[in-house]
Amino acid sequence: MNKILIPLTVVLLICSQTPLQAQTFSNKVVGDKNADVIDSLKNLEYPYVLPILGKKATKAGFDLPYPFGININYLWQKSDIVINNLEIGFNNGPKYNMDEIVSFNGATSESNALNFRPDFWLFPFLNIYGIFAKSKTSTNVDININVPDSDSWKTVASFQTEANFNAFTTGFGITPTIGIGGGWLALDMNFGWTDIDELDRPVKTFIFDPRLGKAFKFKKQQMVAIWVGGFRLKINSGTSGSLPIGDLFNTEGLDTRIENGLTEVDQSRQEVDAWWDNLTPVEQTNPVNKAKYETANRTLDAAGNMLNSFSDGVDRLSTSTVQYSLDKKQEDLWNFIVGAQYQLNKHWMIRGEFGFVEHRNTFVGGLQYRFGL
Repeated sequence: MNKILIPLTVVLLICSQTPLQAQTFSNKVVGDKNADVIDSLKNLEYPYVLPILGKKATKAGFDLPYPFGININYLWQKSDIVINNLEIGFNNGPKYNMDEIVSFNGATSESNALNFRPDFWLFPFLNIYGIFAKSKTSTNVDININVPDSDSWKTVASFQTEANFNAFTTGFGITPTIGIGGGWLALDMNFGWTDIDELDRPVKTFIFDPRLGKAFKFKKQQMVAIWVGGFRLKINSGTSGSLPIGDLFNTEGLDTRIENGLTEVDQSRQEVDAWWDNLTPVEQTNPVNKAKYETANRTLDAAGNMLNSFSDGVDRLSTSTVQYSLDKKQEDLWNFIVGAQYQLNKHWMIRGEFGFVEHRNTFVGGLQYRFGL
């Protein structure tokens, strides 16, 4: 397993925590055509211990869902991430900032998750639930080391990494919601902790998921609900650690790629020096030329130091380690969601939901059973 990709893409495993609860709500029945239903609710002796104020809500004409629920859901997600403030060191030596010379191509992961959620209505307008989810992710990331020459930037070394790993998420959430005449608003929010064996501490997250929808009732208790909304994920971004070089890269042919990279760095340094030496003293005092020269030397030094340290580490592969720190986030903080649910009766519901934006796509499928106590 490639452990360094765990901090880079653990954000994608949070898909197991996304709001997967089937959409239920306390609905205020209105309209002359529903007069019989309203009278029935007002005369109903509410039989369950929850929600608190359930009796008063039914007397006021609210049709309440069963107070307890069990949800089982499947989720697929594909998402891009952004990595900043990357620093790398070898064998506990100095760490070098890689932001100027390292680029990540196609940092994209696919995740699959199974989610179990028990829930209950504490009040007629407040649902509380628990989160227990298991996730699996597959990720591939290409890393390029880039340095300047006299005219432009070029790639002097490329490395490929890949990871397959599992995670377990626990957490809790609350959903304030209200419905009137079949229209409803829900403001789902939850907190979670995603645990991976290779990380010292669980990853903490916060999700906010507002939805606005409409339910259409058919015969008896059958109903179809549709909704639109948004999804926002906040994750703690800082990550650091240490791992063996052999767990970071495919070492086959690695020494050759490093030596070729060092040769490219030396050639670029010669081109930069030749360009600078060919400038007149007046041209060398030009702030633009001076900044270009200083930037070139700084990035070439960083690339050379990193590759030399990397080369020493590969020579002592069995005992060499890599130290790293980085900040990570999703490419898109928000995405849109659209969903639908079929209610067979007040016990059983099936739902599907799609999330989409340029850099993240999700699909949710779920089954819920509700009951009263």
